[in-house]
Amino acid sequence: MAYWLMKCEPSAYSIDDLEKDGSSSWEGVRNYQARNIMRDQMQPGDLALFYHSNAEPSGVAGVMKIVRAGYPDHLAFDASHKYYDARSTPDKPVWYMVDVAFVTKFASILPLQQIKAEPRLKGIMVAQQGSRLSVQPLSEEHFKVICAMAGRKKLP
Repeated sequence: MAYWLMKCEPSAYSIDDLEKDGSSSWEGVRNYQARNIMRDQMQPGDLALFYHSNAEPSGVAGVMKIVRAGYPDHLAFDASHKYYDARSTPDKPVWYMVDVAFVTKFASILPLQQIKAEPRLKGIMVAQQGSRLSVQPLSEEHFKVICAMAGRKKLP
């Protein structure tokens, strides 16, 4: 099993939306490094922290599970959609997505400032200056520390 941190602006899609929906595709990622992670590395059963970005406060809102490995992001083929990319076709997809399912919502957002201040999270990508990658790998230890900080001592 691998661990991830996945960012989304809560105005676009939040942990509350995922809880209500139960599961969802994680589409619209338009960064090659993040695309490669979703396409080549994420597998069903992996766990991911749901991170609310560009929010007050920005931080980890809960946990989700990868339930479908990377597959072509069909929204890139739709000329009327905001995620359209003329370079991406069904025969030669450029962009990929995964499906995720709700696991748990934290009682409150674990703010980025607390993550940055925790010595056990030294080196975590989300706390590094200029780190904007929307899909990031996490060590198992970092995942466990964040869950414990959020009051979730028992892992999903």
